[in-house]
Amino acid sequence: MSNDALDSMITAMRNAILRKAETVQVPATSITTNIGGILVEEGFLENLREHREGTNHLLVLTLGYKGRLRKPRITTLIRMSRPSLRVYSSYKDIPRVLGGMGTVILSTPGGIITDREARQKRIGGEVLCYVW
Repeated sequence: MSNDALDSMITAMRNAILRKAETVQVPATSITTNIGGILVEEGFLENLREHREGTNHLLVLTLGYKGRLRKPRITTLIRMSRPSLRVYSSYKDIPRVLGGMGTVILSTPGGIITDREARQKRIGGEVLCYVW
């Protein structure tokens, strides 16, 4: 695992989806908890709970699948802003993923929110990731 909690979370989720795992455990930080909450609200994840093993705080993410064939609800998860290259956007320039079908997650002065909330509140910020 890397020092970047968000990158670790995205990589762990991608790998778990590829092997069709039910759950994935990631380190619990404020960013991973907030992003996990957004993914649950948007319907990409089934559930989110915190788990404690001694001094380690973990988030257990229950991945969502649909249908008999168990197609994952998250088909693509792309990290946009990285520690070496930050990507910022005003509320007018926030990209639309799949014509509004996907979700952009941003870190703003008002907290970590989706692209729809940012446009509604007229807040720009750092573009963290795209999910669809």
